[in-house]
Amino acid sequence: MRGKRATTATVIAALTTATVAPALAVTPGYDGAALQRDLDAIRAAGIVGVQAHADTGARRLTARSGTAEAGTSIPVPRGGSFRMGSSTKTFVAVVVLQLVGEGKLALEDKVAGLLPGVVTSPAGDQITVRHLLQQTSGLHDFVADLPARDQAAFLERRFDHVPAAQFVADAMSKPPEFAPGTGWAYSNTNYLLAGMLVERLTGNSWADEVRSRILDPLELNDTYAPGEATGLAAPHAKGYTRWPGTPEPVETTELSPTWGDASGGLVSTTADMTRFWQALLGGELLAPAEFAEMRKTVPATGWQKNNPGSAYGLGIASLPLSCGEVAWSHNGDVMGFQTRNGFSDDGSRGVVVSLSTQDFGTSPARDVVKRVVDEVVCE
Repeated sequence: MRGKRATTATVIAALTTATVAPALAVTPGYDGAALQRDLDAIRAAGIVGVQAHADTGARRLTARSGTAEAGTSIPVPRGGSFRMGSSTKTFVAVVVLQLVGEGKLALEDKVAGLLPGVVTSPAGDQITVRHLLQQTSGLHDFVADLPARDQAAFLERRFDHVPAAQFVADAMSKPPEFAPGTGWAYSNTNYLLAGMLVERLTGNSWADEVRSRILDPLELNDTYAPGEATGLAAPHAKGYTRWPGTPEPVETTELSPTWGDASGGLVSTTADMTRFWQALLGGELLAPAEFAEMRKTVPATGWQKNNPGSAYGLGIASLPLSCGEVAWSHNGDVMGFQTRNGFSDDGSRGVVVSLSTQDFGTSPARDVVKRVVDEVVCE
């Protein structure tokens, strides 16, 4: 056993919202009842619906809590689709690193040379591929200019179609945060550029390359880039957003997928995302050299106030846990949904949690989710 403590597991046969795979032996530790307890706590913190898929090494667990639609008794669908938001970045980083392994580019290549006329920010000619994937380019984050935090503006513009090139051009007109490689700041602009690099080098869209290189080989049949579709594949819970001062969450399921693109556009399920993380950390997607580069981290200084010790590699983050290990992950936030995840070093233990409510306040649900990751990975 690993982690903080071991408890005697109790199998509750009547439990309908959490299941334990019958082929796996029941041993002490984090179990279906514990996962259900934690999801119920997340729901009680103001989340309309939540679902999770966990693998403790000894068990595969699924659970759900809350409802698929506010004000109803309709349960969150098992295996329901959701927008993964910035968890998309890890998929895109894998594709770029595969291209590095194939000799199509190098991590130290200058992005301006690969995308002529695109990277026009001051000192932009010094930005490398590594800087993009590592969030050390200093480029302005285009998401800061979106009307996400203004309820009326978002609802008015939620279906606006804006191509990635336009978002990038707008970001280039703003001053950089710092000179390339001299700091760390999370910028979605970096991954729009990464998606453009994939297209320039392969002749295919980043979404097509993600599908052919990752989704199809791993049989992630419920993960996809929505293209022009503003809705989600059935079944799915509706997504909600709670703005400050808003007494009730507002339904925001549908929106233009161009707001995310390569920085946050994919749709998935908890089972598919679990399979992806286990494959990545188990060495199925990258050769050893590129996998090692992915996990070379720098302090994620902008995150450390709320998550001490957090660090960022190439499209992947790490967070120290109570048991001395780290969780590898990439969270995602998009209007209507939050995606949280964390996996052990080899991917054998981990959890994916999807919350169908984006909360711009200080929801206590975040602390519960962090505890779930800690409990599962430290199992």
